[in-house]
Amino acid sequence: MEFNTVLQRRYSCRAFAAQAVEQEKTARIIEAGRIAPTAVNKQPVHVWAVSDPDTLEAIKGVTRSNYGAPLLLVVGCRPADAWVRRYDGKNGAEVDASIVATYLMLAAENEGLSTLWVGSFDPALLKEILPGTDGYDLVAIINVGYPSPDSTPSALHGSRVPVKEFVTQID
Repeated sequence: MEFNTVLQRRYSCRAFAAQAVEQEKTARIIEAGRIAPTAVNKQPVHVWAVSDPDTLEAIKGVTRSNYGAPLLLVVGCRPADAWVRRYDGKNGAEVDASIVATYLMLAAENEGLSTLWVGSFDPALLKEILPGTDGYDLVAIINVGYPSPDSTPSALHGSRVPVKEFVTQID
């Protein structure tokens, strides 16, 4: 798919079909996240790909944002492994995780799938469900799947600030 089409088509999907995501598509999406840029290429990010029905059901208890996606990509970062800006000590782990999550979402859209970034969840409860999360800050739960036939973007989807408010051009 042409890149600008991917960008324009993607919306926050809140109704997923029961159809499973094919392993080949999942692998391509994961690869997109794996090659996403991170500060100084430190790669302090890990992704938990969840399609097991029991685990999906358990994760419903950590957020109200449950829309029936057959695949969840939980993105976490390990601050101890991240680049730190020397001028003010800002740790880049969460930014790196956000870049990875964005790549995952755009790759999913390119595969004909829909996504929803969930940031409202109980990280302590999610850590109890997912193995290997010690030392990670959990940043996002990305819902991935085929949109249900009645899925549409929210009324606010097309609302954007004017470009003159978005950018300051310095020539």
